[in-house]
Amino acid sequence: MNLELDHFFILVEPEANVANLLAELGLEESYSRVHAGQGTTNRCFKFSNSMMELLWLRDEEEANNGPASGLRFPERLSDENASPFGLIFNRKNSDDLLMPFNGWSYQPDYFSAPNAFHIGSNSDNLTEPLCIYVPFMQPVERTIEKGPFKSISHVHLHVPVESLSEELQAVSHSGGLSIECGVEHLMEVTFNQKSCGFSKDLRPGLPLILHW
Repeated sequence: MNLELDHFFILVEPEANVANLLAELGLEESYSRVHAGQGTTNRCFKFSNSMMELLWLRDEEEANNGPASGLRFPERLSDENASPFGLIFNRKNSDDLLMPFNGWSYQPDYFSAPNAFHIGSNSDNLTEPLCIYVPFMQPVERTIEKGPFKSISHVHLHVPVESLSEELQAVSHSGGLSIECGVEHLMEVTFNQKSCGFSKDLRPGLPLILHW
């Protein structure tokens, strides 16, 4: 499949104080960005081959009435059954430039046209994570660094549904990602092939288990 997971986000409470849980484990925070027109802000943890965003709602009115209204961030944050995850993909090579799943175009205020995201049609299904493809992003040669929390080896996602939508099925075998039907919203992130042999369950603060 000509698709790989570039990075991902988790929707959290304002100011993302749960980022302290990650910092205490040794993850290094890199930067924070305000998403104009989207109504969100993030705190990011960047790795050699990927990135984890903790994303929160900064302005509900902007999120509901701006160009990102179809992402339905306020609803996803207020509905306890909604997925808190977003998956961002890019192509592995330029041989196939077709959109990898059905969806719609989101032109954010913080990108110059025509650089727009392609959002999976399952965005109306709040139980599933957002699937976001970046068609204007060129293939990336990713660097793998050894050591705890340097590089992500794999992301495994549990989704509490009986069957995956066509969009999730389309991305479920992307490079660096696997998805299965489960009993709760949960993400497992493995670093450095779990060479240290450690794991940390960050629930209930975050729906996240880290392996390193």
